[in-house]
This record gives sequence, structure tokens and C-alpha cells, in this order.
Amino acid sequence: MAATYAFADPDSECRYPVITCGSYAGLVFRWHRAWFAIPAGTETEIRVSAGAIGKDAAARYLCEEFVAGRIAPGQKAPDPAPATRTGRVPLLHPRMDKPQNHKAAFRALRGLEALRWIPLGGYPGADNPWLMRCQLCDWTGPRYWSHLRGRKGAPPTPYRHPGCTGRPAV
Repeated sequence: MAATYAFADPDSECRYPVITCGSYAGLVFRWHRAWFAIPAGTETEIRVSAGAIGKDAAARYLCEEFVAGRIAPGQKAPDPAPATRTGRVPLLHPRMDKPQNHKAAFRALRGLEALRWIPLGGYPGADNPWLMRCQLCDWTGPRYWSHLRGRKGAPPTPYRHPGCTGRPAV
């Protein structure tokens, strides 16, 4: 029987801590359509799956490793993303920190400002999850720049996230 698991809040790089059997088992994250797992106590990224089932497949991998005793229990999960509006974040995600990506990052930041989103991490590229806070209702979660900016000349979608009314919080 497979161990049950839960996801904790994502960090500023949109990596989800996986909790199983009451202990931290590691992190799972999506990068360029593939899902990776980082077992607790290591920095080794293991490509686990692609597609819609990837997040759960990566979590199941960590659970299997934990139950088999290859991940030590009792490790502390990393702290989630900062809760401040004013904290400085890097321009680029660590994987994207190259001079050729600066122009796209500045363009995305200008777009987010116009759309009233606050980035909580560096620009990860258009097709990777980016942790953001909605300025209209203070919701925090991962969004994709490619979904927010509009596509093929169309304007950005009015849909923001589940539960957002599109009105500023009072």
C-alpha cells in the first residue's frame, strides 16, 4: 500500500514540499513540462514524469523512497515564499540568470505591473510556474506568464485565479 502524502505551500521557486507519514520527504517542481523530485537531505534533482500526472508521480516517488528508508525522516521542510509585498526578489530565477534573458524578464515585469500581479520570485521564463500575489485580493500561488500575457495577438484573459472577483480587497 502506498503512503499518503500532502503538499505544503510552494516556495518562491514554485517547489512544493511533500509531507508523508508526518515527515518531510522532499520537494517536487515543474520545469519545462517535466516534473522533478529532490529527496530531503540532498540537492539532487531527479526527473520523474511529464504531463498532468507529474506532480503526483513525483510525490509518489518521494513516498516510495521514504517508505523504503532511502530518505531520512525528521528533515525540516523549507520555509514557504515570503509574505511581504515590499521584499525585493531577483530579476531572474536562478536557472534563467543569463544576460540574454534580461530583456524578456523586464518585459514580463512591466506586463505584471499592468495586470496587477506581484512576482514573489525571479522570472522563470514564460512556460514555467512563477509564484505571484494578486493585487486585487491578496491570493498567492503559481501562475504562468504565457497564460497571463495573452496569445497570438489576443488580449490577456480576464480570468485571474479561482475565487478572484476582479475587485480590490477592502
